[in-house]
Amino acid sequence: MNFYFNNLQKEVSYLIKNLIQYESYNRQEVHDIFDPNSTFKSGTGTWGLQGILKIPKREKDYVFFVTFGQSQSGHTFEEGITEDGILTWQSQPKQTLYHPQIINFINHNHLINNIYLFLRTSRLNPFTRKAQSFAYLGKIAYVTHDREREQPVYFKWQILDWNIEAAQKKLGDITFIEGNENLKLPKSNLSNQLLITDPPESRRYNQEKGITSREFKARQVDFAETSNKNRDIGLNGEILVLNCEKQDLINIGRPDLAEQVVHTSVIEGDGAGFDILSFTPNGEPKFIEVKTTTGGKGTPFMMTLNEVTFSEIYANHYYLYRLYNYNSTTNSGELYILEGDISRQRELLATQFRVY
Repeated sequence: MNFYFNNLQKEVSYLIKNLIQYESYNRQEVHDIFDPNSTFKSGTGTWGLQGILKIPKREKDYVFFVTFGQSQSGHTFEEGITEDGILTWQSQPKQTLYHPQIINFINHNHLINNIYLFLRTSRLNPFTRKAQSFAYLGKIAYVTHDREREQPVYFKWQILDWNIEAAQKKLGDITFIEGNENLKLPKSNLSNQLLITDPPESRRYNQEKGITSREFKARQVDFAETSNKNRDIGLNGEILVLNCEKQDLINIGRPDLAEQVVHTSVIEGDGAGFDILSFTPNGEPKFIEVKTTTGGKGTPFMMTLNEVTFSEIYANHYYLYRLYNYNSTTNSGELYILEGDISRQRELLATQFRVY
């Protein structure tokens, strides 16, 4: 009886293996996580062979298996990842822009549906010559696609919660492709750790999808978004801004005001509606909300209803410091500032609801 129970425990623990970002999985392990009630056949069938798999009973959820350098039907896939975690990816060679699956991908909303990315840099392990496992890099979000090319269709996706150090450690021999860096044009220095830039243009969530082939090849796209998992990044960003505000006031001859700068979110918690109380050179209050991500300038970010409402009520004294491309190693990043009522400057997309 104990022998049977122990074997059953081992079998169950295998079937419910947790999905952990930057861990390794073979095809059968991924199958057993997402489709345990079907039969897995190695090297054949849906889970044993295909690269795009729809998760059963989940309308628009998918698993992507990606192997760099592969060819299919005479087409060599040109795929890669930038250091910012932007994946360039192609669909199946026969798929057009009007294929139902492609339409799903173009309209993918990562806040509602999930696409899970499993990637390996080569099909065979160079040492054992056996099939190489896939690294689970995380969920991905639609960024754009090339609306001028099809069969296959070319996409850019953002790997969410991207961690370049973890990716390098797991994938080892990965070579990151280059993005177009001409979008990073610093305007002026706030300090030697923060570069102030112009805010990006506000974009409508339901804007026309896709870009031209020329734009697709040349454009750097930034999308990674803040998550509750990145509280340390958020706090580090607040501390960086706090210290810069103090130093700037000292530099302009107002050390008296520098002494009064307060890290409100630490002292009072998150309910105040802003993170830092600072001051203009003439002593007017500055209610500063800091939003920090490791992703780039075009990155969406999250705000609570309380924060948005506070920006409306105290519009004359409200400042949103949007810190992006944050580097925890150098404790530096780039920054743009929005002043006043946020709802009048940016489109706000509801992602959560209180249910009574």
